[in-house]
Amino acid sequence: MEKRSYGKHFIIVAVIILITAVITIVGLGRVRWMAAPATTQAHSVDALLGIELVAIGFLFALVMVFMLYSVVAFRRRNGEETDGDHFEGNTKLEITWTVLPLITVLILAVLGARGLAQATGAQADEVAVRVTAFSWGFTFGYPELGIDATPVLYLPVDQPIVLDMNSVDTDVIHDFWVPEFRVKQDLVPGVPTQLRITPNKIGSYKVLCDELCGTGHTNMQARVEVVSSSDFDAWVAEQQPSTDPAEMAKLGEELVASQGCAACHNVTGDPGGIGPTWKGLFGHEVELADGTTATADEAYIHESIVDPLAQVVTGYQPIMPASYGDVLTDQQIDYIVEYIKTLH
Repeated sequence: MEKRSYGKHFIIVAVIILITAVITIVGLGRVRWMAAPATTQAHSVDALLGIELVAIGFLFALVMVFMLYSVVAFRRRNGEETDGDHFEGNTKLEITWTVLPLITVLILAVLGARGLAQATGAQADEVAVRVTAFSWGFTFGYPELGIDATPVLYLPVDQPIVLDMNSVDTDVIHDFWVPEFRVKQDLVPGVPTQLRITPNKIGSYKVLCDELCGTGHTNMQARVEVVSSSDFDAWVAEQQPSTDPAEMAKLGEELVASQGCAACHNVTGDPGGIGPTWKGLFGHEVELADGTTATADEAYIHESIVDPLAQVVTGYQPIMPASYGDVLTDQQIDYIVEYIKTLH
């Protein structure tokens, strides 16, 4: 049987692969795969993704063109009864398709390791921020600036930041992820972790928990504000404890929103919630599950936040997490109490 000449086919396939690869790579490059970058770390991640997309586009073209061309060019034609050529193997091809992928993977591994080292390496003049996760929310503290805990993460632009992270001991694993920052990190109960970022774009962003952590996982979010250095200094000055009742109530309302309290407690007086309504609560007598009664004064509300199982209201299940005493400072609890006072 006359051997077929495959040289012509390889030339045709090579040209089609080149054209297909260019079209695919250009198309992949036009797709916005992720949100616009907002940290210096994000640019190295995006650069590596760009290299991977080139490799993906080429490999896609290589496999698909060879497969489809073979189906068309070497199909059995009408009247052809002979078997196809028999191959025992091709050592050169086998070496090629083993060595080239190995080299590609090694190159990507080196680039990935270099990018990881750049993203996790300590920088000069870092500002430390303490991140605490709980079910289901985040709080942020600035030990060097005397700020214990805030519901919003404020960051000065172009300032290296080290996030010291943990999840409260009685909780589960959570995750800190801001899509525009690219990098992410798990928060593990009792195991300190760190994440380093240098925000380089002023704007508002959102922290998401990217680790399935329970019924409130979907709504476990927090706000990030990247601001100028002068605005950050002004914000720090505003964080001094307030003694004005109206200002305290406003801060309490912000805390209630950030901590997800509204998921269980409404402020409208409507019945049937997971937890008791807060409307008209302060100063009124409540009936407890053990048959006793208590007056909802400042001490009662404070205890109900830090130890929610101590005095459970009749008709409600004892399901409130006991982690808020670890997450909120006494000052913040005072703000929430002041807010509840306004809900007549």
